[in-house]
Amino acid sequence: MAYPSTPWTLRGYALPTLQLIDLEQVRPLIPSQLEIVSVLPGKTLGGVYVSFYDSSSVLQYSELIVVAALVRHAQQWGSWISHIYVDDADSVAGGREIWGLPKELAEFSWEKSNNGYQQCVTVSQRERTLCRLSYNQPGMNLPVPFSFSHFSVIGSDLFSFQAEVKSRLGLIDAQLVVPQGSPFGRLGLNQPRLTLSANQLRVVTHAPKLVASG
Repeated sequence: MAYPSTPWTLRGYALPTLQLIDLEQVRPLIPSQLEIVSVLPGKTLGGVYVSFYDSSSVLQYSELIVVAALVRHAQQWGSWISHIYVDDADSVAGGREIWGLPKELAEFSWEKSNNGYQQCVTVSQRERTLCRLSYNQPGMNLPVPFSFSHFSVIGSDLFSFQAEVKSRLGLIDAQLVVPQGSPFGRLGLNQPRLTLSANQLRVVTHAPKLVASG
């Protein structure tokens, strides 16, 4: 299967949420090499990220990322992706073989209301709904560049990789529904503390670097 070499440059738009997640719920999903970072008593930071990357990207596809926790190894901080879904087989292969991410295929349905203001994306897999995010367009957005690190495990080795982001970010009203039967339903993601709209998005994801050998 053919997929691009690193770095991957992706352009489009995204809908990230920020949520507090119970440490006890997420602990079984985190590798033993990583320490979960607590931001409040009994809570870590996570959320979901739903995106569409257009034809100007290295691959065109939709994506759902579930960030289960903020974690660290020694003095290095990052996030842990527990679930990730896309609608492109080449993206699945590249994500698994390059970054060690547990990508799976899923279906994405992007819908607009008649007035074009209220929008919704539903992610499903084999007729099972994984999540549904309803949202409004932001009234104002600002250009914001930033970067962040993720950890992954390939074989028994721990890796980290960097993503550099440029986008116009705006706060939006949104409702996230994660059915109890969803693979990540146990994380309690139904009430986002914060939801953003990332327009004019450009993400550059670099090759992973070895952090610790298993």
